[in-house]
Amino acid sequence: MRELLPWLLMGCSVVVAAFSQVLLKKSAKKTYTSVLREYLNPYVIIGYGMMVASTVLTVLAYKFGLDYKSGPVLESLGFVLVMFLSLGFFREKITPRKLIGNVLIVVGIIIFYL
Repeated sequence: MRELLPWLLMGCSVVVAAFSQVLLKKSAKKTYTSVLREYLNPYVIIGYGMMVASTVLTVLAYKFGLDYKSGPVLESLGFVLVMFLSLGFFREKITPRKLIGNVLIVVGIIIFYL
């Protein structure tokens, strides 16, 4: 279990970061009456809070033994997750360009770990 903990922490970090990006994008799509409301609304506050939580999870993953070379590789899975979350939450189309880019990310990860 101890060997699995850093990988789980990093996986949670990626998921939390992806959801925070969705919240921040949801906030960016709205129009606000003032600059203060634009930056002090629940979506932004929770989104940035989740980014802080993601950073803490990443630091813990490294502390509990995740290799430094594996961190950035696993973080790149966030791009793939954000693509699917955008499809689900915003009904964004998965264009051929997005699909090719995400396939290249996954292929790169697979090659890295071979």
